[in-house]
Amino acid sequence: MNTQNPKRDTKPKITERRRFLTIMAQSVGLSALGGLIWTGYVEEAKASPLMLRPPGALPERDFLRMCIKCGQCAEACPYDTLLIAKPGDGRPMGTPYFIPREIPCYMCTDIPCVPVCPTNALDQKSVSSVKDGKEVLDINKAKMGLAIIDAESCIAYWGIQCDACYRACPILGDAISIEYIRNERTGKHAKLVPVVHADHCTGCGLCEHACVTEKAAIFVLPRDVAMGKPGDYYVKGWSEKDQERIKERDINRLQTKTKRSEKSPQDYLNLDEGLFDE
Repeated sequence: MNTQNPKRDTKPKITERRRFLTIMAQSVGLSALGGLIWTGYVEEAKASPLMLRPPGALPERDFLRMCIKCGQCAEACPYDTLLIAKPGDGRPMGTPYFIPREIPCYMCTDIPCVPVCPTNALDQKSVSSVKDGKEVLDINKAKMGLAIIDAESCIAYWGIQCDACYRACPILGDAISIEYIRNERTGKHAKLVPVVHADHCTGCGLCEHACVTEKAAIFVLPRDVAMGKPGDYYVKGWSEKDQERIKERDINRLQTKTKRSEKSPQDYLNLDEGLFDE
């Protein structure tokens, strides 16, 4: 008599070779997924040149290298100004930033977001001053960005009286001043317009937050985006610091020489081009 079970076991036998191939396929899949996530992170990092960082942030490349995405700076902010970038934000994931039009930096005198940074990605020395022989925090030294005014959109430049950004500025009269310019449209009135001074602007964004236009006519950009760079070969003759900078350089090598530069100033300034040969 046949005592075997007529219902055969149809479950395939898992051999060592099959087990090996399955593990390899899973590993390749996980590696591909990790690669996609990392590629997305890199692309987001590349797509965020206009991010505004907390006070004391190192230059962007150094900041991204030092920041461990712990979020302690955002937790320490009493105004919920600082946000932490999430996947899909188009910003380096896990890093802190703020949007002035929504919530600006309120310039806390104790700058609570900086001392809690465990890696010095937020450099305390860059937002400190020495008073009475001691190093103390000084929020006015922050360089989070630079406010830029769009004169075409600013109603003060139209001739409508508005000083909302000026009044909102925590460094009143220094970072933003009000100046008179001629109203060319009427020819007999003056306009009172805001002017930003880069040496004092901290990039807090309180001016952008306060702007009365539908889309802010004054807005904060990272300083390296907002400001030009003349180059080391240009020198401010009235600046002692600039004079010291070029002290050891060969001035003659830096000068541009042309046929005209060989002439005296009186000769080439009074030259009537086309009538006299150079």
